[in-house]
Amino acid sequence: MTTDSTYKFSVPENILDRDFKPGTLGAAWVSDITYIKTRQGWLYLTTIIDLGDRKVIGWALSKTMNAVDTVISAFKMAQRARPIIQKLIFHSDRGVQYACHEFRSMLEKNPLIIRSMSRKGNCWDNAVAESFFKTLKAECVYQHKFAHREQAALIVFKYIETWYNRKRQHSALGYLSPEEFARKINKQNIAA
Repeated sequence: MTTDSTYKFSVPENILDRDFKPGTLGAAWVSDITYIKTRQGWLYLTTIIDLGDRKVIGWALSKTMNAVDTVISAFKMAQRARPIIQKLIFHSDRGVQYACHEFRSMLEKNPLIIRSMSRKGNCWDNAVAESFFKTLKAECVYQHKFAHREQAALIVFKYIETWYNRKRQHSALGYLSPEEFARKINKQNIAA
């Protein structure tokens, strides 16, 4: 289990409220953490997905569950990939990494970011992030027996960056890949 919600940090309300509809880039991001077994030990994967096109725009692999190695690292990557230029709902579960002072203060530096967290014990509130992990594990992780973390990291990198984001078709996107769907949205915005 990767969610530790036994802390005294404040918990924002569920602003996202399961509104997972794609279509607007940079309006809502969802994030979660999962674990990948290797013979060398656990490897933790944090992802940030833009609901606009279901693209994994930020991710981090780490040996620890520390916020700086997981959510902070993934969030910095997401910001580089998609600078925040409009109001953005950032939604996660109630894991301590998302609630801790370091991460909270990083988000609060940008007045465009609105924090949102799932209701206690409700995985459906973060269903897109959970669904990504189910897909990743079924299509990639469970197909391998990783000898070490570096091997797992390379295979996960290839899955996210060369398959999932660029080629894998999504029923929620009209059977387009995240990159194809983003191009379609950008063309519609230019034409409008």
